[in-house]
Amino acid sequence: MAMKLEGSCRCGAVHFSVMSHTPYPYQLCYCSICRKTAGGGGFAINLMGDYKTLKVQGRKAIRIFHAEIEGEGGHCEKSSGQRHFCSKCAAALWLYDPQWPELVHPFASAIDTKLPVPPSKVHLMLRFKASWVKPDFGRGDARFREYPKLSIEEWHRKRGLWIE
Repeated sequence: MAMKLEGSCRCGAVHFSVMSHTPYPYQLCYCSICRKTAGGGGFAINLMGDYKTLKVQGRKAIRIFHAEIEGEGGHCEKSSGQRHFCSKCAAALWLYDPQWPELVHPFASAIDTKLPVPPSKVHLMLRFKASWVKPDFGRGDARFREYPKLSIEEWHRKRGLWIE
């Protein structure tokens, strides 16, 4: 059975739960969007959940942000990703992208459930990290200038960490 993740914002206006087969918070994303919208040690961590199991209390407090992604030649394009956050305390809650309608990606920082400790980490989007950030690379950690080849599901399955 998948693991039930329960989360909330800082002020308590929003509470949510979602079932996840992939509860290990192993991916540290250093892109400027994650870093600036989710805060934290220069990175943000997303998990993966089954969208159809997402239950939310306090929807009226939620707002959505669509980041602009800079492409070739400085042209910006609005991301289809919907970054949900609390309008009362600004806590980042989850990312939903209609390109992958079966998935939702809660931010590990919003999860109140005790999460399992990953055996190693993946540091991604390192080419965008802030100059002041000195990543804490552990033994066995993978490093990527941009995106890794393995998806969140593949990473969990390869290590025998997928929860049925």
